[in-house]
Amino acid sequence: MSAEAAPPQDRPVLLREDHGGIATLTLDRPQARNALSEALIDALAAELASIAADRAVRAVIVAAAPGPVFCAGHDLKEMTARRADPDRGRAYYADVLARCSAMMQAVVRLPQPVIAAVEGLASAAGCQLVAACDLAVAGDKASFCTPGVHIGLFCSTPMVALSRNVAPKHAMEMLLTGETVPAEHALRMGLVNRVVPRGQAMREARRLATLVASKSAATLKIGKEAFYRQREMGLAEAYDYAASVMVENMLARDAEEGIGAFIEKRPPRWRD
Repeated sequence: MSAEAAPPQDRPVLLREDHGGIATLTLDRPQARNALSEALIDALAAELASIAADRAVRAVIVAAAPGPVFCAGHDLKEMTARRADPDRGRAYYADVLARCSAMMQAVVRLPQPVIAAVEGLASAAGCQLVAACDLAVAGDKASFCTPGVHIGLFCSTPMVALSRNVAPKHAMEMLLTGETVPAEHALRMGLVNRVVPRGQAMREARRLATLVASKSAATLKIGKEAFYRQREMGLAEAYDYAASVMVENMLARDAEEGIGAFIEKRPPRWRD
């Protein structure tokens, strides 16, 4: 969570760079600890929608402007200002949280895999953003927390993504205590995939993104969607659903090409 001042209105709050089939989205509010302002939430939502329809993009990296904080969560100054509304901000808070939740779900529903590259602190909704990504790489000085309890505000929406990434008792400990978890502990918990020396998170995220981008985009789209859908099902239903997905996948052109290439001992030529 952040209570820092908002950036000048003419400065972009989100940067996008595309290279080699990888789109990098960089949170760019360093003077506000890269907090998720309304403008940043909307910018992320817009870029994710654009990327979803862009066949040239095969993987996505979410990073942040250099500094001690990856993302401090919601912009508390922006939110607190609406307590002066006639309804004490109820309608505004409902709208902002709904937009943020929709943006987090867009990360999960994006056809392309999304990798977080974390240097510094990922707090509250910033931790939620990391948890929403498919993969995460952290510098060894990165840290993670859901500190809402310190200010009387339980991190209920970050809880959704967090509890789907780590074991229940780990999630509850973070949520109930608000304590900060170092990168190595986040790795053991399953919140991140890799811990690398400080300053190397982006390099490792790009390596992973390049590896992912070399696969069939159509196959990864099928697999990512299936992964998240089956996780919400009972065991028998999940197996029935996964089997039906695999049948359709076996009939896809890229599966035919990939299996043929394996048998013929040659590199596959994906048609996506």
